Amino acid sequence: MSSLVERHQHILDTLKKKGVVQVLDLCQELDVSSVTIRKDLQFLEDKNQLFRTHGGATLSNPYIGDRPVIEKVRMQSTEKEKIGQYAAGLIEPNDCILIASGTTVFYFAKYIQPKGNVTVITAALNVAMEIAHHPGIEVIQLGGIMRKTSSSVTGIYAEKILEDFSCSKLFLGVDGIDMEFGLTTTNMMEAQLNRKMIAASRKTIVLADSSKFGKRGFGKICGLEDIEQIITDSNISPHIVDELRAGGIEVTVLPV
Repeated sequence: MSSLVERHQHILDTLKKKGVVQVLDLCQELDVSSVTIRKDLQFLEDKNQLFRTHGGATLSNPYIGDRPVIEKVRMQSTEKEKIGQYAAGLIEPNDCILIASGTTVFYFAKYIQPKGNVTVITAALNVAMEIAHHPGIEVIQLGGIMRKTSSSVTGIYAEKILEDFSCSKLFLGVDGIDMEFGLTTTNMMEAQLNRKMIAASRKTIVLADSSKFGKRGFGKICGLEDIEQIITDSNISPHIVDELRAGGIEVTVLPV
């Protein structure tokens, strides 16, 4: 069995290489119990050397602050574009879909090439402008309070109109996915609107690059049990994928 100092050094070295560690991986690598690893992670977190997450730890703070969309669009752009392109292929003729806000769903909008007519309801102004030129797409833009950081609207006016629609799919972007807490965004009003979108849709498809896992925003959207599919990239931990699939969620992992 490795010593306390050796375990701590191994954890920190692995974090520097990968950015994240998982308890089960560390148990196998260090030949110790999960109780021991969790105590190690707690000790290192108390020393401000890492942040604990569900099933592991990370070097980055899992609690997310709000960022302008012009900044977020540059982050994990390759992964977001591949996720968006794949998701666009899921649209079927005569679909009535909901598109939430966020940079990943904006990449998704750029790749929409519908076969047949499609109706799109969206809170995102940049999404509406991106697809407005398509002759086969009817766009319904939700109205409400302008949220400048995400180029989208929120509020009771946007929520109220959703009560009149039943959509086949919701394409949802999030700021964080925590295996215990669920899906989150940095804005409480946006979280409320997202919940209304989920209620108005028969299937919720989450577009989230791997950096979103283990993170929490201020506003909770829903629990994992409320979604049907997640599309992400191959930098996601295999343990998280297994846990999601065990919970009945369809997980699509795209190579990067």
